Amino acid sequence: MTVVSQVKQTLANLKGARGTLRMYSAQTRDQETKAVFNDALGITDNIITDLQNRLKILELKEPQYKGN
Repeated sequence: MTVVSQVKQTLANLKGARGTLRMYSAQTRDQETKAVFNDALGITDNIITDLQNRLKILELKEPQYKGN
């Protein structure tokens, strides 16, 4: 498995986790718990953005992996 495919798999997993966090945040009534989920969402969003940017760099350096 190439680095690019590993990064793409990690991104897919993180996006799934982000969806789960959003669902839990919407379902909870406890404001403190909701705040924890929202904080985790913010961190997850930052990681996703960083990985997407890294993926662009990897694809620029290794064009054979673009779109795979």
